[in-house]
Amino acid sequence: MSPAKRDPPRTFLSFSQLLLNSGGLGPQLHRPKVSYIEVAILDRQTGRPVSVIDKVHPSSTVLDLKNRFHKACPGWCPSRTGLRTDPNGPFLPDTCVMETIATSSLVSVYPTDLGRQVGWTAVFLSQYFGPLLIYLLFYLRLSNVYDDNGKSRRPLVVHLACFCHSLHYVKHLLETLFVHKLCDGYTPLRNLLKGCAFYWGFTAWLGYYINHPLYTPPYYANKQMIPSLVWFLFCEAGNFYINIALARHNHTVEALYPVPTCNPFTWLFKLVHCPQYTYEIGAWLSLAVMTQTVPVAVFAVLVSVQMVLWARKRHRKYLRRRNGGGEGSRRAAIIPFIL
Repeated sequence: MSPAKRDPPRTFLSFSQLLLNSGGLGPQLHRPKVSYIEVAILDRQTGRPVSVIDKVHPSSTVLDLKNRFHKACPGWCPSRTGLRTDPNGPFLPDTCVMETIATSSLVSVYPTDLGRQVGWTAVFLSQYFGPLLIYLLFYLRLSNVYDDNGKSRRPLVVHLACFCHSLHYVKHLLETLFVHKLCDGYTPLRNLLKGCAFYWGFTAWLGYYINHPLYTPPYYANKQMIPSLVWFLFCEAGNFYINIALARHNHTVEALYPVPTCNPFTWLFKLVHCPQYTYEIGAWLSLAVMTQTVPVAVFAVLVSVQMVLWARKRHRKYLRRRNGGGEGSRRAAIIPFIL
């Protein structure tokens, strides 16, 4: 076969490739150009530039920016650095995307050294494991603070209180490890110290009184203990299922509130924005009634006040995101129809 007979196929293939490469056949693929952001990191006091981070992708997060800032200035550790767009404004969360705060291709942020930081997981584990251990030491009377060294017979309510207290904190520990989605992964060390001082201190106080040899059962005995125990278990179960629902819920403007399911414990979502706090308060109040002691009552009141403040803050946040209208506007913050 002569070479002249092989030229046409080669010529047709070359011609077809030329048409495809020139875009004559089929749709062309248009790749959008990415407009990068230039971030100027300014000193909060003087306004002078500390560093300039160029070519920041719009989809980058604040945490990504902190990591690049740390490479440029090793003295600024990402976990200790707080960034804000205004010298006196709020700190930007680590999950914030840069394109949401960029009004132009140049963004100015102000860094602040937040001090020594610890992870939220460590904070919650410390706050919950300490009370569990401290109370058990008093219950087992291993601390040698009582004169009888555990020889006296203890009433039933002492054992029920230990069961309820241990169940409460074991549940919190398991939820911290396997249920809760902890965001903004760090907090100042002082928050850990304050939380541990509060929980550990009150646990030592109430544990000492409830397990004391001179402790007396509640006035109405079983008529007071049994209903309180049932209500405590009900509130603990409700708190657990609410936390499960919150962990599975995707918080968006369209689906801001978790939808009540066939689980009766989640029906409280129809009435309040923060049912997890409602159940938590109910559990501590029932334990106060069961033990009939001042330390538990004081702790229950303080916990209730704190959770009411948290619930009202979150309630206002929900209403702002819904512009004060919609189904969520008929819900209370923590106590149905009241607060």
